[in-house]
Amino acid sequence: MQHPVSATRRGFLKTTGYLSLAFAIPLDNAQSQANTPKPRLPGDLQSNRKLSAWLRVNANQTVTLLVGKVELGQGVLTAVSQVCADELDIDFQRVQVISGDTALVPNEGVTAGSFSMPYCATAVQYASAEVRAILLALAAQKLGQPVSSLTVQDGRVLAPNGSSTHYWDLVLGEALEREATGLVTPKPISQHRYIGKPVHRIDLTPKMLGDSQFLQEHRPAGLLFGHLVRPPTYAAQLTSVHLAPIQKMAGVVKVVRNGSFLGVIAQREEQALAAAHALSAAAKWQVEKKLPTHDGIFDWLRKTKPGRIIETKMQARVGGEPAHKTVEATYYRPYHMHASIGTSAAIATMGTDGVMLIQTHSQSVFETATAIAKMLGLDPSNVRCQHMQGAGCYGHNMADDAAADAALLAMAVPGRPVRLQYTREQEHKWEPYGSAMVIQTKAGVDANGNVLDWDLQIWSTPHGTRPGGEPGNLLSARYLEKPFALPTPINGGPPNYAADRNGIALYDFAGHKVLTHFITDMPVRVSSTRGLGAYANVFAIESFMDELAVAANVDPLAYRLRHLKDERARDALQKAADRFGWATWQKTAHRGRGIGFARYKNIAGYCAVAMEVEVNPRNGRIRVLRAVASADTGHIVNPDGVSNQIEGGLIQSLSWSLKEEVKFDDTQILSTDWNSYPILTFSEIPPIEVVLIDRPGMPFLGTGEASQGPTSAALANAVFDATGVRFRRLPLTPERVKQGLDPKPKV
Repeated sequence: MQHPVSATRRGFLKTTGYLSLAFAIPLDNAQSQANTPKPRLPGDLQSNRKLSAWLRVNANQTVTLLVGKVELGQGVLTAVSQVCADELDIDFQRVQVISGDTALVPNEGVTAGSFSMPYCATAVQYASAEVRAILLALAAQKLGQPVSSLTVQDGRVLAPNGSSTHYWDLVLGEALEREATGLVTPKPISQHRYIGKPVHRIDLTPKMLGDSQFLQEHRPAGLLFGHLVRPPTYAAQLTSVHLAPIQKMAGVVKVVRNGSFLGVIAQREEQALAAAHALSAAAKWQVEKKLPTHDGIFDWLRKTKPGRIIETKMQARVGGEPAHKTVEATYYRPYHMHASIGTSAAIATMGTDGVMLIQTHSQSVFETATAIAKMLGLDPSNVRCQHMQGAGCYGHNMADDAAADAALLAMAVPGRPVRLQYTREQEHKWEPYGSAMVIQTKAGVDANGNVLDWDLQIWSTPHGTRPGGEPGNLLSARYLEKPFALPTPINGGPPNYAADRNGIALYDFAGHKVLTHFITDMPVRVSSTRGLGAYANVFAIESFMDELAVAANVDPLAYRLRHLKDERARDALQKAADRFGWATWQKTAHRGRGIGFARYKNIAGYCAVAMEVEVNPRNGRIRVLRAVASADTGHIVNPDGVSNQIEGGLIQSLSWSLKEEVKFDDTQILSTDWNSYPILTFSEIPPIEVVLIDRPGMPFLGTGEASQGPTSAALANAVFDATGVRFRRLPLTPERVKQGLDPKPKV
């Protein structure tokens, strides 16, 4: 189980009994090794090469697994523990995980992009396999037996002559760190006890019993409470404020002003909130009106000069006949919130030792720590972020901002922890949203409707403004007396991409062009939401494939398979369709079926979604009757974890696709609560079935963002099948559907 740890890495090493990784290397070999290029290591071992950075074999008969990836509700700490236990031949319960503590764990960057399994789990697998080999070598030396003759049962090493020792008996005090070689082959699949099994998530039982605390619930001794006063709009500047009356309010410890940054610190939370309301009333701001509005954003995207025009794919068709006809369509995605049900929070303490400790639910603890250090003018080694689980977000919500804001307040009261949690209105108005997008598609087809030339163009603002070690991406840093400039955003390149993530269709087209109009201006604050541009791009690609199938009078499933050579992709589509009953489904009034498919980023998990809906023509309401998803994520470590991620992504995508849209006028955000930004409710969630396709021995593939795009497309395709009307602008609200079904106002 993951626990907050207050020790430094140095202190951790001094107080813990652990495995010595000492090996004697002949002097003549040492020089030659120094001149030999280091081999590339698997996963995140490449950037964190010391085995001691990942594993500690403890004298108390446990193993400490240290990982830089963090638990966001995706079950990654359970999965990597399964991998560790299997490779070390120990009981699962012996593995204790520390994750996301910048003073203790390897820097694995941001927990994002469905990279935890391919990068972190792979590193854990190879590190654990190599440590097991080291332990067996030490045991062989101690027992006087050849390594090949030894077996292991839950950390007990047994020799054929009956002698034995334990991993814990081989613990030797001070560690001599050793780099991994990556040459030790992991165990064969036939010897796995935990990999491939539905192990209960290690974080769930404590949560259900109330033994584990979310960061939002954490209350350390001596805690003070902070609240902020935000400007009324993005570009507003503070012109005047009278602080003295606020400082005299009950319980107020400190009123903090730094440029246009305003905050209060009080003994109790309600006192801090009351003081913040009074401070807000006392503040005077200069306000500008320059937003394009939520209805005007798509025209704004098309008309604004892009910072870059990216030729994401330029494959011209060579030879052949001219296209029989050309089909075109344009699709629209609005801004989306992360809409975390629990608002973002952090606890910061400026220690007497000069170290700022920040407890945070950030997905980017290392980069955020560096950015906060720069913002505060501290040495990076004096800012420590310690991950604690918080309300889920799957993307860059306000967790990093809360960490920075708590730190700004904590600087004013050294030695006391300061807790900050945003109000619902603050979270809704100020979080970085998922970018609005316009996707224009065009295809030249032959007489049978087969695609000859595929052309897709994307208009989008950025999808990544995480701190990245730079304070300019922290919200409050732009309002300080000495403000930090917002860095010019960049778009990720291949194979990950960002605005153009999944913009390249996996289908085989003779001519295939993708052009990305990357707009660096940001009318509203934006950053990473789950899947980045993949959600909208897959929605457009898979909706357009349906439109082409209808135009060719071909079944949508058969049309996709006609253009798809990737056998795993075909398998995913076929298995979802078979479990859904695609071939035997019967059409009835107001009901329709749809299908959507993608391989996330074209390098991660495959997912296909088939869906049945019912559309009420009187009020435009869509009811999702059932959904079936298939998932191929390579070698499955925890089937329950994969199913949960596919199902959760499907539900979140339905919420985006049916309801979610950030509303704003020319001045400010209007979506400030759950009434103005509704999300899917429990009663609206359909029955969902997930078909898992296991590929034993294949690489681990990311899962968490595989189902969002296929879900949006399957929904839109099913609505078309039910109504005969094609809806290309998300979300498919009752008002929008009703207007589409009855576009002419009645006289």
